[in-house]
Amino acid sequence: MKWKDAPTRTIDVNGVSFAYRELGTDSGVPVVFLHHFTAVLDDWDPRVIDGIAAHHRVIAFDNRGIGATGSSVPHTVDEMGSDAIAFIRALGLEKVDLFGFSLGGGVAQMVALQAPDLVRRMVLAGTGPKGGGGINEIVKVVAIAYLKAALTLSDPRNFLFFPRDAQGKRAAKDYFKRLKERTTGRDKRISLQATGAQLIAIRAAGNSKPDDLSVITQPVFVANGDNDLMVSSSNSADMARRLPNAQLVIYPDSGHGGIFQYHQQFVPKVLEFLQH
Repeated sequence: MKWKDAPTRTIDVNGVSFAYRELGTDSGVPVVFLHHFTAVLDDWDPRVIDGIAAHHRVIAFDNRGIGATGSSVPHTVDEMGSDAIAFIRALGLEKVDLFGFSLGGGVAQMVALQAPDLVRRMVLAGTGPKGGGGINEIVKVVAIAYLKAALTLSDPRNFLFFPRDAQGKRAAKDYFKRLKERTTGRDKRISLQATGAQLIAIRAAGNSKPDDLSVITQPVFVANGDNDLMVSSSNSADMARRLPNAQLVIYPDSGHGGIFQYHQQFVPKVLEFLQH
């Protein structure tokens, strides 16, 4: 089965219906995917999900208040982490690998800090640590991208995820084409309440006291583009330095969506990392 055909399922988590999809080979520890600001299930790059699902059981879900999942989005990344833990436990899983992209990478760190026994390994892409700084700049960058998108009738991720050079524009076009591969049973779009709540959570995390990442002793694979407008690439490098068991890969001539632009190189690196 491919990601574009994976059925959407629901599970009750403390009285809230959580939407999720799963696919892949049911061997070993499953990989739970945690997504970016404003994203729903249909925003995962099929090449990344299918590539990892070729060797692992993959589970992706809409956290509380996102897409087809009920209730409302909490205003802190810590609470998003607690919700993710509750979802993982509701599935009866005792050990998982986490794949966190952007905001999802922040949530993955909260899962590892709140329930370290649950996490075997983590992939943190396009993300940084709590208290990383530059958060007001991010809000400005997002606002400008949304304005440009409105003026050009395009997706803001064209401006947020990829460089505006020929190579970046081509990567963006290919990425959006892949996102449209699923034609039936698509997820609900994110609501305005959810978008606003996520922004509040991101700002609060950026302005928070940094977490002690030295207590996260699990192996972590950190990846980003070399010119990320949303999460400074230097924040990813700082996070990797503060994690005692991390490796860092920075992709050239790319931005926040570097792992999608370089999916052909990224997926084999993740598979190698998860093998050990």
